[in-house]
Amino acid sequence: MARFSIPMMGFLLLCIILLAPTEAAYLKYKDPKQPLNVRIRDLMKRMTLEEKIGQMVQIERSVATPDAMNKYFIGSVLSGGGSVPAPKASAEAWVNLVNGIQKGSLSTRLGIPMIYGIDAVHGNNNVYNATIFPHNVGLGATRDPKLVKKIGEATALEVRATGIPYVFAPCIAVCRDPRWGRCYESYSEDHKIVQAMTELIPGLQGDMPPSAQKGAPFVSTAKGKVAACAKHYVGDGGTTKGINENNTVIDLNGLLSIHMPAYFDSILKGVATVMVSYSSWNGKKMHANQELVTGFLKNKLRFRGFVISDWEGIDRLTSPPKANYSYSVQAGVSAGIDMIMVPYNFTEFIDDLTYQVKNNIIPMGRIDDAVKRILRVKFVMGLFEEPLADLSLVNELGKKEHRELAREAVRKSLVLLKNGKSVDKPSLPLPKKAGKILVAGGHADNLGNQCGGWTITWQGLGGNDLTVGTTILNAVKSAVDPTTQVVYNQDPDANFVKSNKFDYAVVVVGEPPYAETFGDSLNLTISEPGPSTIANVCGAVKCVVVVISGRPVVIQPYLAKVDALVAAWLPGTEGQGVTDVLFGDYGFTGKLAHTWFKTVDQLPMNVGDQHYDPLFPFGFGLTTKPTKSY
Repeated sequence: MARFSIPMMGFLLLCIILLAPTEAAYLKYKDPKQPLNVRIRDLMKRMTLEEKIGQMVQIERSVATPDAMNKYFIGSVLSGGGSVPAPKASAEAWVNLVNGIQKGSLSTRLGIPMIYGIDAVHGNNNVYNATIFPHNVGLGATRDPKLVKKIGEATALEVRATGIPYVFAPCIAVCRDPRWGRCYESYSEDHKIVQAMTELIPGLQGDMPPSAQKGAPFVSTAKGKVAACAKHYVGDGGTTKGINENNTVIDLNGLLSIHMPAYFDSILKGVATVMVSYSSWNGKKMHANQELVTGFLKNKLRFRGFVISDWEGIDRLTSPPKANYSYSVQAGVSAGIDMIMVPYNFTEFIDDLTYQVKNNIIPMGRIDDAVKRILRVKFVMGLFEEPLADLSLVNELGKKEHRELAREAVRKSLVLLKNGKSVDKPSLPLPKKAGKILVAGGHADNLGNQCGGWTITWQGLGGNDLTVGTTILNAVKSAVDPTTQVVYNQDPDANFVKSNKFDYAVVVVGEPPYAETFGDSLNLTISEPGPSTIANVCGAVKCVVVVISGRPVVIQPYLAKVDALVAAWLPGTEGQGVTDVLFGDYGFTGKLAHTWFKTVDQLPMNVGDQHYDPLFPFGFGLTTKPTKSY
């Protein structure tokens, strides 16, 4: 080892101190007192092309290692449907997962935090023990935007309880054909109801201040708020025959008057992000539609948040998907998509986009526009100041007040379609005190069927082991008088029903869980053995049929047999909301937000159509008064 004199050592030390960058160096983008645009500009001028492109990438949790976040400057991470830290993971486990990934982002040269997103479409639905609210098809029947805003507030708290600051909700599709597998994600066939229900956005994000700039994203930095995402832009609910990801054939006036209005409202309420639809408009795929994404959404509507693709959305610009990935990258980014949900093969996307920018195929201005928008949302929501989640909200997950709110939403969403075989002899409300009653049907004691798709997993799960909640059977047992004997038989034969001399029966039947394309249906029938259960039970005893479904389904053949008929949609975890109304603690108030057809041959059929001949029209719903005497 060489020897240095003491003066020489001192001189070298002084040089190192003077030349080395220090943590104390003032960075405008890290100063919350600086104006938003100053922070964005300051950070942008420090960023390399690699850092900018990294911000445009959203990857799946399973590939989001801290090392990948650091090396590729990844801007966002998501949990796909069913992508969890561990089965039945606690809120603490989620927080630790998210923070572990975030630390990888914070360790980069500029320390730009990533934003973690999740599908919280009816509560924090990927997460065990979360409150699962009714799907949108039920909430539309409530006609209650204030209730929906409260659901947004509760959902935001339950999502933040898991350390996540961004949700892919609300779906503001206008479902024009119930054959569509995503119809339950739509509040209504009527755009006015969908517009009203955009109140979910201020519930999730906080109320936009009156002084805020029109079109600017707004997310309150108060604890317990999340960035929202209006989806799927635009026309996703109008595809031919309701086929998912298909073509919406409609003129510009129809697109603007039916499918676009809820986007106006969402932008006015400060929605942070907009997700592009897989579907096409008159043959042009939305993920490549520059006129509508850049020309209309960004330029005409002045939307200032960021536009995100759907899952592998750019891959599907070709048939088969990913047949020409370079073209897909160019078309999607050029259309105006700012953040690409890759979600797995992110190095390929990064390499392709980098090549295209360096070779002037995609202009640098398009990259800068995307990154400014992404950074704007991150700054607005306070991610730079508080990038790491703490455990202070873990007790919000599935808490009693939220479950009570969900229960209220269930009872307000129920639509009474028939009440008694004659007007002067109503069947509902049911008496709590009876000798012996029957509960039947494959959906009576099945929490998974009750919750539907997008619950714990993408497609949903049957059975009672998926999460915490109350089945309709258990709700009936809790609601009736202690002296009333409740007999459960999932699919009884007629002899069993006749021989037991039941006072009345509650039959709960419907659809199995499904999501997206797996739910597309040309026949819209109730699952077997539902029809035979109705026939066996309702042919022998006074019966109330409760239909659990994501949309109107075929019920005309059974209508004459049943005494009372209730559309319960997909009510979620709080089955007591159903019995609250069946037994008269509350009255029925829900009104159809989707037309109920007679036969599938009539579809599509919407209110206002020239040949409108429904089984139950849009807006229909019988009412009952609460009763205190049983």
